[in-house]
Amino acid sequence: MPSRTKRPLPDPEVLALEAAAHSPRALEDLSPDEARLMLHELRVHQIELEMQNEELRRTQAELHEARARYFDLYDLAPVGYCTLSEKGLIQQSNLTLAALLGLERKALLKQPLTRFIAKEDQDAYYLHRRQILATGGPVTCEMRLVKEDGTRFCAHLAATVAKDTAGAPALRIVIMAFHRELGAGDIGVCKNPA
Repeated sequence: MPSRTKRPLPDPEVLALEAAAHSPRALEDLSPDEARLMLHELRVHQIELEMQNEELRRTQAELHEARARYFDLYDLAPVGYCTLSEKGLIQQSNLTLAALLGLERKALLKQPLTRFIAKEDQDAYYLHRRQILATGGPVTCEMRLVKEDGTRFCAHLAATVAKDTAGAPALRIVIMAFHRELGAGDIGVCKNPA
């Protein structure tokens, strides 16, 4: 289907007045051949409108399916996902990350991820973030996170750099909780995957 430029739809009343102004004579004055031609043109136009309407319905159905797949893939994933601004603020997150941190998703937006990183791992996170921005990732590390209620848990973070809609660097981070105590030598030790 050829692409069409989007134009604002004109007011139907204006269209009717313009059509009447350009109409050379009343419908009753048309010859039978002219009336048949006009009827044919109207039918062709009606068919075109029906085809456009069907295309819109099909596009809406495809969009609905894509949204459902996105919701399933992103929001219901078994790991937490988030996108951070260059300044480290959470721009997007999935439902899993919100549940891991004990908050509603909307409460995470515009919050610094550092708010949820244990105090003793803040320096390691800073170095981790700096390494991601310098190398473009992917970079992984393990550190302790803190839920809204103060509960701590160990997490594996995997991150990479992308561009946001304005072209600025944005961090894409996957957060996976795990249940083992990090040893003193493990805290803040970031590594590049082999």
